[in-house]
Amino acid sequence: MLRGDDSARALITRDRTFGFAELNEIIGRLARALLETGVQPGDRVVTWLPKTLIACIMPLAAARAGLIHVPVNPALKAAQVSHILNDSGAALMVTARTRAALLPEMSLAILSDDKATAALQTGDALSASSAKPDDLAAILYTSGSTGRPKGVMLSHANLWLGAISVSGYLGVTPDDVTLALLPLSFDYGQNQLLNSWAAGSTVVPLDFLTPRDVIKVVDRHDITTLPGVPPLWVQLVEADWPAGVGEKVKRLTNTGGALTPGLINRMRGTFPNAEIVPMYGLTEAFRSTYLAPGLVASHPTSIGKAVPNAEIMVVRPDGSETDKGEPGELVHAGPLVAQGYWQDAERTAARFRPAPASSRYGGKAVWSGDTVKRDANGLLYFVGRTDEMIKVSGNRVSPTEIEEAAARSGIVAESVAVGIPDERLGHSITLIVRALHGANPDALMPYLKQELPAFMLPRSIVWRSDLPRNANGKLDRATLKAEALL
Repeated sequence: MLRGDDSARALITRDRTFGFAELNEIIGRLARALLETGVQPGDRVVTWLPKTLIACIMPLAAARAGLIHVPVNPALKAAQVSHILNDSGAALMVTARTRAALLPEMSLAILSDDKATAALQTGDALSASSAKPDDLAAILYTSGSTGRPKGVMLSHANLWLGAISVSGYLGVTPDDVTLALLPLSFDYGQNQLLNSWAAGSTVVPLDFLTPRDVIKVVDRHDITTLPGVPPLWVQLVEADWPAGVGEKVKRLTNTGGALTPGLINRMRGTFPNAEIVPMYGLTEAFRSTYLAPGLVASHPTSIGKAVPNAEIMVVRPDGSETDKGEPGELVHAGPLVAQGYWQDAERTAARFRPAPASSRYGGKAVWSGDTVKRDANGLLYFVGRTDEMIKVSGNRVSPTEIEEAAARSGIVAESVAVGIPDERLGHSITLIVRALHGANPDALMPYLKQELPAFMLPRSIVWRSDLPRNANGKLDRATLKAEALL
């Protein structure tokens, strides 16, 4: 995974810079320190940390030690972390002493972050892993917006192919510097480390509180690649960027939600020299599609085509391929497909099923539950999640379509459409909205009446000064829907 020149910059933390040779050495020392706690190859090791040095190198150190890494979002609370510890059967946890004190008594070893850091200074380093490509390397727990979080099992091959796929289609070079803003427990966040190092380039991890923190680091380290999710872009384009700083960025990558044309235009205004690369992914298959930057202006709402090492099909319920323009379920086959859910045969069987007969890869595929359609040029468009579709008077309504219409109004910064049970209609629609600064809220409903058919119009619009986000920075739809149902 480390492919840079020995002296080239690989990782820039808050207080120092590590070249590739030194990074390789400390990864090996951490791997040795992990085994010295008494764990055995195949054991699960959990990290519950912000973006410390240990958190950044743990994905490779655990793999080198033959362990299965389980990164946990530092924003999670003790009850959620306890569930992941119990569900994964972790034998070791690496965390700060203050965090460990929050947890109930458990029968697992604890390695404090400061002791792990001290172990990087001296001692022998373990050599590169001898694991097979299909050996289990990591378990990433989904955010759990519905029900308990489930652990997605990723092999060494999944992580490696994901890294070279992304660095390849993005065109990452050793001259690039990526700002890692997203949680390292999020597959998109962790891949900022792995795809950067696979390309021999530099990554700068940052735990930030405000957009101003991001601006300072972009300026200080001449960041070229900035990954984000739509709520983060909204914050960044609303921030006050000093002259010349936004111009340093040459690549913006997005997943975790669709970019609206209005937001794309505002991103171009803030980052005038940057290419925008919209992407669509599933934790169960890492990354499925991307839209080439040259097509963003002409097809701003498309999620593009399959990434390298992925086969994407759009199928009917019987598994047959849909016609152009016909909505169907997105099915992902190929070597990026994960191994299933950890100790959850029932949910694994529901999501990981034999690929459609038309698949060139065959084998196991991820049936996403997402509805998409393909245009005459082969470009894909997201319609909605099957479990989020709203049924009004017999009509299936995509929340995405309502939210995109609201965004086009020039009145709305962010919105979430939810279905409220209704005895007569099946569902009525509530639109929860944060307005753009200075916009006239009274103009939104008249605009929507011009843009949408009557059955897609919200019965009520709820205006809020802020919308909640989940641990991965996405809009927290589950919480907003629960509040709307009260």
